[in-house]
Amino acid sequence: MSFIRIAVPALVLLALPWAAVADGGAYGVPGVPQDRAPRTTPGLSSEWGDASDPLLASYGTPGGSTRLKDISRVQSVRGNQLIGYSLVVGLAGTGDGQQTSFPIASLRSMLKQFGINPEADNIRVDNIAAVVVTADLPPFAKPGDTIDVTVSSIGDADSLQGGVLLQTPLQGADGEVYAVAQGEMSIGGYNETGAGGGQVRLNHPTVGMIPNGAYVEREVPTSIAEGNSVFVTLFEADFTTASRAAKAINEEMDDVHAAAVDAATIKVSANNTSAYGIVDLVAELENVRLDPDNRARVVINERTGDIAMTGQVRVMPGAVSHGSLQVEIRPEPVVVQPPPLSSGATVVLPNATPQVTETGGPFMAVGGTSTIDDVIASLNALGAQTRDMIAILQAMKAAGLLLADVEVR
Repeated sequence: MSFIRIAVPALVLLALPWAAVADGGAYGVPGVPQDRAPRTTPGLSSEWGDASDPLLASYGTPGGSTRLKDISRVQSVRGNQLIGYSLVVGLAGTGDGQQTSFPIASLRSMLKQFGINPEADNIRVDNIAAVVVTADLPPFAKPGDTIDVTVSSIGDADSLQGGVLLQTPLQGADGEVYAVAQGEMSIGGYNETGAGGGQVRLNHPTVGMIPNGAYVEREVPTSIAEGNSVFVTLFEADFTTASRAAKAINEEMDDVHAAAVDAATIKVSANNTSAYGIVDLVAELENVRLDPDNRARVVINERTGDIAMTGQVRVMPGAVSHGSLQVEIRPEPVVVQPPPLSSGATVVLPNATPQVTETGGPFMAVGGTSTIDDVIASLNALGAQTRDMIAILQAMKAAGLLLADVEVR
């Protein structure tokens, strides 16, 4: 007998004024010493602490712990995507079926190049599969270099295990061929079917990879500098980080001038008397150190139940009550007998008995926290599971208690 349970989280939130909990009050806010008065710092509100806090100590100071190359790139230095169409051969009966016509047409076209012209009706093969081949061409790749390629079935093939990719020209968005791929594939899995219809499958057998499976045939021209200037682009746009980067470059490097153009771009110009070559200039820029800033953010993945948050997340003083509503539907079939001496038959009618159980929790004070550890401790004190924590965070954001951007994916 099986039954279904549906759990619905129930939340009640109260926002509390800071004055009510700054000295502990009657609420006992986790993470806030009961005898500590609100701290004040010029330019910062009392609930954020002073500049001695680890998260605030680096504000505006150069020479931090992160290299510029780890959070940015030179603006014109980028890769390019390549794509091609081809056939995978040598499959053990796991290729495309006869209802997929374009692999047969591709096979006929290939055979014609070798002087063979078979009729389409005479081709009956199940050991080939039509595939799309994709690759990323990195910047500064030279002819003769090798790159990895990904091979994906576009027909109804069951598996690409043991297949060999035929020679495949890989084109860029401009239609030019920049690489050529060929070779044996590795799919990292399998798809086996037994005589009785049983099937054992591991990973995704219709997508494979060929490490170093393509040779670069053409180089993509890359311009690093514009005149005597280099533009550096941050991976994540942030005005504070851009300003800190420009300041750190000016303080650590001679004969250059850096200025933040916008939240994502820093323009670095070499003086006319600079001894830097373009490569040396970029090398020096990459090793400039700073402390990047980022927004307070909570990222929630509802599919997997994962929650990640940055160190800048803060929780305003308030109270949270967490409970759940559990609905249990237990099937209880009813057997109905026909009347005596009748021609009816015994039947089993479905029947289900719902049972609702509501569990509640007391109000618990949260907020007034200064570190990510305090935030986690406050949330864990509610005793909620990960799935329930997602609903709690969303409700706290709606109530104005959570000072962070919440992204649900």
